[in-house]
Amino acid sequence: MRKRTLLVDPRPAPPLVYDGPSKSQRKRDMTALQGLGARLATLSADRIAELDLPERLADALTDYKRITAHEGARRQMQLIGKLMRDVDPAPLIQALERFSGASRSEVAAMHTAERWRERLLGEAGAMTEFAAAHPASDMQHLRSLVRGAGGDRSSGRVARDYRELYRAIRAAMATGQAASESTTEDPES
Repeated sequence: MRKRTLLVDPRPAPPLVYDGPSKSQRKRDMTALQGLGARLATLSADRIAELDLPERLADALTDYKRITAHEGARRQMQLIGKLMRDVDPAPLIQALERFSGASRSEVAAMHTAERWRERLLGEAGAMTEFAAAHPASDMQHLRSLVRGAGGDRSSGRVARDYRELYRAIRAAMATGQAASESTTEDPES
């Protein structure tokens, strides 16, 4: 009599254990982080400093801008992708959207500042309304910018004071918003 061999193992199969993402998924994640690093590398040094990145990553981004050789830039971008593993990407993505003006709140703030600029240049009582809405703003500086921008507009050209007025309005709005956020976060102060 011949002995029969079983083709099926009678023992139960071991339980499936999740051992982490697959190699393909890890590679996709690293490529995405590298792409985020490439977007960060396009920012100015001031914007990079605002992000509060680890020092090695900030230095790598600065070095990337100086590299002109294709292969060197590719390798530096790989290093940036590796350094990005230790950083939470969510705040960086939000900051990039804010810097590019892609977030809805940033676009709304831009439109509000443009409307204030037009009101300040065209309406007589707009300056007092702006002062009431943004008491921390430098009203003397704003008045001089309004005078300069008004003269520039009458000559038919958009000049420095017109743009500077917009920047001053945005700064006053940001200062007022930051002050209101700090009072809502800490009601005891």
